[in-house]
Amino acid sequence: MAQTTIPFSNLSPDLILDAIDSVGVASDGRLLALNSYENRVYQIGIEDDSPIVAKFYRPNRWNDAAILEEHQFVKILADAEIPAVAPISIEGKTLFTYQNFRFSIFIKHGGRAPELDQAGVLEWIGRFIGRIHSLGALSDFRHRPTLNIDTFGEEPSRYLLNEGLLPKELEVVYRGVVAQALDGVKRCYDRAGDVAILRLHGDCHMGNLLWTDKGPHFVDFDDSCMGPAIQDLWMMLSGERDEMQKQFNEILLGYEDFYEFNPRELYLIEGLRTLRLIHYSAWLAKRWDDPAFKMAFTWFNTQHYWQNKILELREQIALMDESPLVAGISGNI
Repeated sequence: MAQTTIPFSNLSPDLILDAIDSVGVASDGRLLALNSYENRVYQIGIEDDSPIVAKFYRPNRWNDAAILEEHQFVKILADAEIPAVAPISIEGKTLFTYQNFRFSIFIKHGGRAPELDQAGVLEWIGRFIGRIHSLGALSDFRHRPTLNIDTFGEEPSRYLLNEGLLPKELEVVYRGVVAQALDGVKRCYDRAGDVAILRLHGDCHMGNLLWTDKGPHFVDFDDSCMGPAIQDLWMMLSGERDEMQKQFNEILLGYEDFYEFNPRELYLIEGLRTLRLIHYSAWLAKRWDDPAFKMAFTWFNTQHYWQNKILELREQIALMDESPLVAGISGNI
């Protein structure tokens, strides 16, 4: 399962501070690890200035071209006054290397979780996602993945089964259930028909959205990809169906001020949720050589974990055959 050839354990405090100093940024020695598993992210004190945030990229996940493509996309958004946190450019560069670790530097942006029960908050969020998509639709990523059944469903499920991760007594059951689930995803795509694919945030949930008195700002575009617009909208929804419908209507009020939503994409919501469940298990498995994952996700790869995954996929199989949410008060789809 190992993918990491340069262990993060080599990323010592001294190395981190030396890396920052190597690009001409004078740190004051203060260092605070922030919550991140995919990469390693630190708040670093700067002499006579505000702290910065440094992201050290997981080795072998993205090539340089993919990282720079993400940086370019976020800069386009920031230049258009969309509140997306772009990396700092130093002498025309946003990606740096120190002792084989690649890293980027960001201005520290504080914030809190949005208060979704306040009037206008979801509509405000929807406006900014609509603006992100209006620019995302102008060009394509060349070096970043496309979210589809193969990349987020077929390939991850093959990995899980080929690696022999599941308990023997559950492997046959999981194999059958995941095949049935992927058939359900294909039906979702068939019902949606030919939908547009555009550049997305890719992991647009409330944890990657910080709120200030000036409104929202979006962080962590590390999972930017090509995909359908609904991918950046459905993860904003939570609760029972009636609650999600209300939330979606509010988001859409702001979203369609800047980008037209294709209501047929609503057929994809449960299919995309199913792909995320499959992909998440493979994401954990592929990083299981990282000690931080073993400490943080102690429940992974246990009998109980896989039993729950089988149950969740069975629930998704049923949900994918139900009627989707509707677009707008009229309920047109």
